[in-house]
Amino acid sequence: PAVRQAMEAFFARIEQNVQGSDIISPYDAQGARQISPDGKTAYAQLNLSDRTFEQYQPIGSQIKHYRDDVKVSGLQVELGGDIFASFTQSPSEVIGIIGAIIILLIAFGSLLAVGLPIVTALFGIGTGFAVVELASRYIDMPNFTSQMVAMISIGVGIDYALFIVTRYREGLHSGMAPEEAVSRSLDTAGRAVLFAGGTVVISVLGLFAMNQAVMRAVALAASFGVLMTMLASLTLLPAVLGFVGRNIDRFALPTRSREERTAGSFWFRWSRVVQRHPLPALAAGLAVLVVLALPVFSMRLGFADAGSRPTGDTTRRAYDLLSKGFGPGFNGPLLIAAETPGGASDMAALDRLSSTLNQTPGVAFASPPIPNQQGDAAIMQVFPTTSPQDQATNDLVTQLRQHVVPDALAGSTVVARVGGQTAASMDFSTYTGDHLPLVMGVVLLLSFALLTLVFRSLVVPLKAVIMNLLSIGASYGILVAVFQWGWLKGVIGVSKSGPIDAWVPMMLFAIVFGLSMDYEVFLLSRVREEYDRNGRDNGLAVADGLAATARVITAAAAIMVCVFMSFALGSDRSIKLFGLGLASAIFLDATLVRMVLVPATMELLGDVNWWMPRWLGRVLPVVHVDATAEPPARVPAAASR
Repeated sequence: PAVRQAMEAFFARIEQNVQGSDIISPYDAQGARQISPDGKTAYAQLNLSDRTFEQYQPIGSQIKHYRDDVKVSGLQVELGGDIFASFTQSPSEVIGIIGAIIILLIAFGSLLAVGLPIVTALFGIGTGFAVVELASRYIDMPNFTSQMVAMISIGVGIDYALFIVTRYREGLHSGMAPEEAVSRSLDTAGRAVLFAGGTVVISVLGLFAMNQAVMRAVALAASFGVLMTMLASLTLLPAVLGFVGRNIDRFALPTRSREERTAGSFWFRWSRVVQRHPLPALAAGLAVLVVLALPVFSMRLGFADAGSRPTGDTTRRAYDLLSKGFGPGFNGPLLIAAETPGGASDMAALDRLSSTLNQTPGVAFASPPIPNQQGDAAIMQVFPTTSPQDQATNDLVTQLRQHVVPDALAGSTVVARVGGQTAASMDFSTYTGDHLPLVMGVVLLLSFALLTLVFRSLVVPLKAVIMNLLSIGASYGILVAVFQWGWLKGVIGVSKSGPIDAWVPMMLFAIVFGLSMDYEVFLLSRVREEYDRNGRDNGLAVADGLAATARVITAAAAIMVCVFMSFALGSDRSIKLFGLGLASAIFLDATLVRMVLVPATMELLGDVNWWMPRWLGRVLPVVHVDATAEPPARVPAAASR
């Protein structure tokens, strides 16, 4: 009696204070089936009038407050539904920025030089958020959009500023005046940043080939974030550098040397070691990437539900209570919507369908048909025996659509469709998987065309495309192993294994492919510069190019990995997926691909790397990204080179 009295008072309080609310109580005749067979679990259904997403949020907080006032010994009250989910902001941005500061301090050795990329990135993020907020007034944005924009913007914003500040300091150290160094840094690294940012934006906008509203919204938000941080690097940063002048190296660490060396450096020696043994290096690098990518063949697309949320979230606890009391399939009922133009005869056909469904393997319970007032339509609920994320549930949906429902309704005029949230998630996942090759094809063709223009070669772009695919495939494999198979899931706080969110592989591909082009252009443009400078000695050009760019590429990649991993340690499963996928792909691309596979393949192919049909070379326009750069003073080459 005490439990019933407390719960009925709770329900009445909601209906009295929340406009447009209606509750179907388990204590009413209509809600008799809302009590579990063992009598220990019950649920009430809250129906709300139509509102915008922003209007639902205060209602969720209000009902949570009412729930906290329900205090009966032995009674546990939890709330299910997205409006009650705890989308708390984690300190990921702060952790990522702190990690980036440490890496920048190691790379630059100057406190002032460290501050400039951070300030630039934060300004870019702020303006990016403002643009995304403005766009959200006209376009529905997913709830994870802000975290995704912050993650990408922090990473690329610091990286782009790092490239420009590095060139600026090189100019000062070679004897340039500050104004000339700013101009030269924009004419060299600024061009590369413009190309890199444009490539990321183009890659992300390739998601429009999906022709799906959610993906368009995500693509626009990510594009706005990258565009704003890129513009901040090309406008705000040069202005600040003009104020800073030669003070860029003030407060420098005493152990840092300003000498920019190539020959004799660790990276030059490393490149020569790889080039002396190109086949073993290539085989070892490919073996690692292929092994990491193997789990991708088991990838299952889907969507996380409340069962994947942290155990401290009330929606997760409600999910677990319903699964325990009513069965795992209760959290993802299927909905059969039917048109019944034949009236009573069609309703009889739906009754037969209900009986058939209750005898179908995989179905825990199917409700009788519930007609509308006009009698020309009806709905039925079907509860699977398995959870919404279980592959068996997807198989059941397919079985119902292809065989059970059509066979049971044969001879009637009923038109029935199997839907519901679980079926809708399955359909979206199928749609996404079917369109992934199209999006990949669009991004690959655009990237190949851009790299062909920049390097005036067909071999270098083809090799870049293949290597980027390998690193992305390896990151996909890591996601499957951690999130789907559950390997080491506790390390990053994954509470429950399940399918990969359907939007992640596509978005991950577009972002990573765009970012990897940054490193490709930065490294190979320097290699091409050395190739033209030293009389077309391919081996020496590769070693010099790698030595000249390895430190800044390593620092840039380390910053991105640090930022992305900080988000992977947050609470939102979708952001965890995206963060770990980005971090692993960038790590593999900047280390195994750029430092092993690139020098090995460049050595094996020799002058073939720069092959371009003469007729195509005459047709293509000449595009310079970083070609006007003057390299830092180099130590004279030793005879053993």
